[in-house]
Amino acid sequence: MTQNSNRKTSIRTRVAQALHFIEAETGAVVPAIQPAATYARDENYDIRKPYFYRRDGNQATCHAEAIIAELEGASDSLLFASGMSAATAVIEHLPTGAHVVAPRVMYHGVLHQLQTYAKNGRITLSDYTAGNHDELAAAVAVQPTSLVWIETPNNPNWEVTDIAVAAKIAHNAGAKLIADCTGTPPNITRALDFGADISFHSATKYLNGHSDITAGVLSVRKTGAFWDEIILIRKLQGTVLHSFDAWMLIRGMRTLFLRVDKCCQNAMAVARHFHGHKHIEAVHYPGLPSDPGHAIAKAQTDGQFGGMMSIVVKGTEQTAIDVARYCEVFYPATSLGGVESLIEHRKTVSGDGFPVHPRLLRLSIGIEDADDLIYDLEQALARATAAIGSIPH
Repeated sequence: MTQNSNRKTSIRTRVAQALHFIEAETGAVVPAIQPAATYARDENYDIRKPYFYRRDGNQATCHAEAIIAELEGASDSLLFASGMSAATAVIEHLPTGAHVVAPRVMYHGVLHQLQTYAKNGRITLSDYTAGNHDELAAAVAVQPTSLVWIETPNNPNWEVTDIAVAAKIAHNAGAKLIADCTGTPPNITRALDFGADISFHSATKYLNGHSDITAGVLSVRKTGAFWDEIILIRKLQGTVLHSFDAWMLIRGMRTLFLRVDKCCQNAMAVARHFHGHKHIEAVHYPGLPSDPGHAIAKAQTDGQFGGMMSIVVKGTEQTAIDVARYCEVFYPATSLGGVESLIEHRKTVSGDGFPVHPRLLRLSIGIEDADDLIYDLEQALARATAAIGSIPH
């Protein structure tokens, strides 16, 4: 490809090359880490870059934001020190008393934050069943609405919401739509293309993919006064992503497509194996044709359904906990989207106040050999169910 070629490289190539990064001074193909907290002005006392203090940003963070904006097809992307700080910035920019509509079941951290703000009178909150568009429309109609929050696929039940339908409902009511698609990263779901105003991701998860940083990112379809307010909130609260973590994120994103491809393949293999299994009551995975959200998920992910699923184990709540305990390949840990497979009893993590099935196990499927993952779950299920039979009646 010549310098004058009109052919644009694919997004897969641009992300793998960190937007074809080459350091001007040395020719290095890997960006440097700049740990400075402050920056000297030039001889005319002008700012040398768009930032002059760490709370405004840094080279590595701006570079990572540019990569994510390319992935999302966004006008701009903004990185935060965690997914929760990114979510909180969106809530913080709302006027006091603003009406927010959110799923009844969703990532428990954001839900708890929304409920806390509502309890303190900062916002008003209505909920709906994830994936139920009629309930969503009814909740939006309760009163003038400022923000509609969707999570698709929904954590931990993996119900699917039609982003385009949700966007129409929100926009007809004069509200903005924020879509949390953390379970299907922007290389397979670009929420902004379906009409979302803001795309939210916990970049800790698939975007980084190595379980070694925390980060959150907001990407916007069209900038405006509300976006400027969110930028100011990040600056004043000091929640910008640190340069070293941003560098780690860039490194992680260079293998994003490869990692997610493998996670999706493995998840499909695991879901198919345990669908209808004698020890499993249900498999929640949108990739299964029998899943209620399959058709919408297929359209929104180009047939890649992500690496997240949940299984409901037959028996008791302790049976489910024992399955997690007895796994030898899966790590019994909380998070998702890493190269390693994780299993967790979700109710133990979210608590009694969160509406989740007591026998539900959330699985984050990694890039290991799928046969190893299947065997591990089989042996854990066998041990856990054998324990039931050994209990005296």
